[in-house]
Amino acid sequence: MTRVFDIEWWPANDPTGRSVREFRLARSGSERPVTGALWSSGAVPRGPLVLFGHGASGDRYQAPICHLAARLGRTGCSALAIDGPVHGLRQVGPGGRAALGEEMRRRTFIDDMVEDWLAALAAVREESDVGDIGYFGLSMGSIFGIPTLAGLPETKAAVLGLLGTTRAGRPFAERVRADAARIRCPVLFLMQLEDELFPRDGYLELFDAIASADKRMHANPGLHPQVPGEEIDFAFDFLSRHLEQGAPP
Repeated sequence: MTRVFDIEWWPANDPTGRSVREFRLARSGSERPVTGALWSSGAVPRGPLVLFGHGASGDRYQAPICHLAARLGRTGCSALAIDGPVHGLRQVGPGGRAALGEEMRRRTFIDDMVEDWLAALAAVREESDVGDIGYFGLSMGSIFGIPTLAGLPETKAAVLGLLGTTRAGRPFAERVRADAARIRCPVLFLMQLEDELFPRDGYLELFDAIASADKRMHANPGLHPQVPGEEIDFAFDFLSRHLEQGAPP
């Protein structure tokens, strides 16, 4: 198979001081690089890999990514996070939500990010003997995560949420609904009851669209970013439990 990317790796530390390998990947046919970080457990042959998508105001190291990567690493899981389309090492203009608004006006903004994810995953698989796949991504991490998961049927479990199809979600509602209908792995979906960006009706519409037989919604009081810490603990338990079921003895 012809390689469709070139990649450069270098050692670094995440904000908590844990060793990672950062990378810059040039994808054939794309003018923008893909940048991210890999936390490698190295402890288990064909060990699981959890993909992390961050929110619109963050980057590959946005909380709770580093925290969860460290905890999952102790169970034998590696972790991969990439920067959003105008975030982190590939920041455009002011970055964050301000730059994302302009990015979302491009017709292919979701497709391009899905291709970025698939290229990054292919690069890691070239480097390591990767086993089962898990996913964690809220808000923007779900905007891009749901379409990515639709093309990764081998995914064993996913944590999604902080996203709906109404108000701020209206521009991409049709796309994420259609892709949610292709997701069949177990899903934990997080909802904030007073979310100022995504009203409750849109949350429920998106949750209902997910085709998984095993799916659950956890709803908590508070605004969009006010996810309780215990939900992050539950997300860890949820991912590690499902990934352990598919791990080799």
